[in-house]
Amino acid sequence: MALQINATNPEHPALLLELPWHLPLEEWPEEYLVPLPRGISRHVVRYARAGDEVIAVKELARRPALREYELLRDLDRIGIPAVDPLAVVTGRTDTAGEPLESVLITRHLGGSMPYRSMFETTLRPATMHRLMDALAVLLVRLHLAGFAWGDCSLSNTLFRRDAGAYAAYLVDAETGDLHPELSVGQREYDLDLARVNISGELLDLEASGALHPSVDPIEFGTEICARYQSLWRELTRTSVYPAGKHHYIERRIRRLNDLGFDVAEMQIEHASNGDTVTFVPKVVDAGHHQRQLLRLTGLDAEENQARRLLNDLESWMATQDDYAPGDPLGARPEVLAHRWVREVFRPTVRSVPPELRGPVDAAEIYHELLEHRWYLSERAQHDIGLDTAVEDYIRNILPKARETLRPTDD
Repeated sequence: MALQINATNPEHPALLLELPWHLPLEEWPEEYLVPLPRGISRHVVRYARAGDEVIAVKELARRPALREYELLRDLDRIGIPAVDPLAVVTGRTDTAGEPLESVLITRHLGGSMPYRSMFETTLRPATMHRLMDALAVLLVRLHLAGFAWGDCSLSNTLFRRDAGAYAAYLVDAETGDLHPELSVGQREYDLDLARVNISGELLDLEASGALHPSVDPIEFGTEICARYQSLWRELTRTSVYPAGKHHYIERRIRRLNDLGFDVAEMQIEHASNGDTVTFVPKVVDAGHHQRQLLRLTGLDAEENQARRLLNDLESWMATQDDYAPGDPLGARPEVLAHRWVREVFRPTVRSVPPELRGPVDAAEIYHELLEHRWYLSERAQHDIGLDTAVEDYIRNILPKARETLRPTDD
């Protein structure tokens, strides 16, 4: 069977052909590899460079490789945070003509870390709670979209910084299935697997001495269940309000927006006696603040980053002379937003030397600068201004954090 490359982009096959497909992944020369931290996997995984892109290459049998490739493409189409599928390579043989396993190729998720690399410095319990929050949000989003993961775990997830919190991305979709809707049993099965897998992973970390002494692996394994159930209940519960109290429905929708979700479709029923109104959010889409920021500015950020940037944008807009909400003669929000990007956001981010930024993306850098400004202003008891905060951040904070911002080998 001849070598075949099925790719999402017509430019990728030519770049991928330069890689040594005649060698098993374990034998690839260092010249092709990129030293990035890797998590535990049942398959051989390597990071390599294809043109200007860093790719993750996973070796597995042909049928599961093709199936996972299609599942990841489906998840991408419905907007689920997962690694970006680029290609599947089949028909590999070594120099003697013996068959080699197929490979699945995904784009490396910039700024992301596998959980084991994060635990190298013994994470504090508060940080672990944020990881559980991120994983619970990911699992809820998958289930709302009808995706049964089948193997939810820390090992099958990548984490990115998200304005003081974390965003979780699915890495391994090999055991997943996409349905129009999941049953309660399918959701509970996924949740039970998550509890068992996470407890086991934390027990393994505990045995190696990498777990904070105050952390109970079993309790943290069950914590994701509680966080998942709480979020799922808020997103899907039926509310009954007094008739005429339409602002109660608006308040419920705002609460979902604060959680980062939009209500795309709803069901409202009036009681036969006219005394009550029943409200059920039928379709809930994640990424409320992401979409709002993208629409206003063209910036693509994580949800918490987007919320923080929108707050700063609104504060800045209020200081502009042509800002007049509701006045047709005032500047439109989109115009002001693009001015903020051009005059505030981009110059601020560019003032941070690239060699000190490491893999941290622009939105996260801007968030950290806002946090530093708040800290310095609190200490000084007055607003010290963004320029002063940037200077102090570059001089006193980034040099100390440089090593933790730089990816390390396994």
